[in-house]
Amino acid sequence: MTSESTSPPVVPPLHSPKSPVWPTFPFHREGSRVWERGGVSPRDLPSPLPTKRTRTYSATARASAGPVFKGICKQFSRAQGHGFITPENGSEDIFVHVSDIEGEYVPVEGDEVTYKMCPIPPKNQKFQAVEVVLTQLAPHTPHETWSGQVVGS
Repeated sequence: MTSESTSPPVVPPLHSPKSPVWPTFPFHREGSRVWERGGVSPRDLPSPLPTKRTRTYSATARASAGPVFKGICKQFSRAQGHGFITPENGSEDIFVHVSDIEGEYVPVEGDEVTYKMCPIPPKNQKFQAVEVVLTQLAPHTPHETWSGQVVGS
């Protein structure tokens, strides 16, 4: 009788990739190197869009406790669900998502608004407007309610 030792086959150890594998998107993510280099204009949107539903409770609580700012609606697209507000102090435009607009009217260019600010993750370097309230409708501009009814102001 010959005894041959049977050893298990040698399997190379598994190694994780040196760089993380991320899905590709047709737009730049906020944490990407292109965003940090300044190759993307400030008008580009964060990805994914930060909504009221995806914001953490602590971020919502901090924003609610913060000061109220005033500004003018620069642009808002109901179809796309977002827009921008120009702050009263003239600083960089602030992103606003449709889920953060309170009241019955869809904002249009020239509407005066009040809002609070909340940082946009993951780096919290950019801000978005939350708790947006239309305080003064733009004169001589038709306004639409969320239900679709057009009202002249």
